[in-house]
Amino acid sequence: MKVLAKISQLAGKYFALLVMIMAITAYLFPTPFLPFGAYISILLGVVMFGMGLTLSGADFKLVLTRPLAVLIGVVAQFTIMPLTAVAIAYLLRLPPELAAGLVLLGSVPGGTASNVMVYLAKGNVPLSITMTSVSTLLAPIMTPLLLLLFAGQWMPVDAKSMFIMIIQVIIFPIILGIIAQKVAPTVIRKSIAIVPLISVMAIIVIVGAVVSANQEKIATAGFLVFIAVFLHNSFGLILGYYIGKLFGLKLSDQRALAIEVGMQNSGLGVALATAHLGPLAALPSTFGAVWHNISGPIIATIWSKKEVE
Repeated sequence: MKVLAKISQLAGKYFALLVMIMAITAYLFPTPFLPFGAYISILLGVVMFGMGLTLSGADFKLVLTRPLAVLIGVVAQFTIMPLTAVAIAYLLRLPPELAAGLVLLGSVPGGTASNVMVYLAKGNVPLSITMTSVSTLLAPIMTPLLLLLFAGQWMPVDAKSMFIMIIQVIIFPIILGIIAQKVAPTVIRKSIAIVPLISVMAIIVIVGAVVSANQEKIATAGFLVFIAVFLHNSFGLILGYYIGKLFGLKLSDQRALAIEVGMQNSGLGVALATAHLGPLAALPSTFGAVWHNISGPIIATIWSKKEVE
């Protein structure tokens, strides 16, 4: 178990590199990864089950003790990112499927990797965890609703089916993880160290599956998608930071908001796009899975060298 825990720690540390290696490998040699496309939802469920194993009542404590900071962060998450996605889609004149995919990336909740980035950036980790947890629980309502409002102009959106899928691949696995904590606390406590390894493996397989299935489309539209995702993430980080500053939140809160707003649950975006919008629409979330885990460590490293007042 100690060996697996060590491997898990290394996998978490080099997550961005592993995602990049998988993306390049799947692009160059797509055939072995194609069958995994049928298991994207299951793999995402595994990741969310791992999140459920780590959740506790303390993760929601700030909702009661500092509701304004949490409210500002969650509202920023579900307004800045979808609206920015729409603006970028118009600016770059993205094809309908890519435009809808970018809006979807902006409409999913915060990613779990953001909590680690906030920690490294000397940000407010409890606020980050609470924002991730709250936005994830709101996802069944907010993600289909935002997609219907902002992406319906490009593609038909079946909000009801999307709601059901988010419940199945996000909420149920989280609930099962929480139940597992209560039923077998000793077993979970001993094995929790390897959860990051399982989550990393699941995410890189998802990336491999989507990249392999879209090899030709990446060759023709890859650069455009990268520019869109880069701009989207950059605006999220910048606007998230300054929204916190505008409302007079302390510096550690501003850093948490920036990273939480800028980093999305790309795995959920991939799963929803693949199931409901088409393979091309999954590209923004696929590129997001790679880029968010590059930009996150970069900004975390920069901020880690600057003391929080």
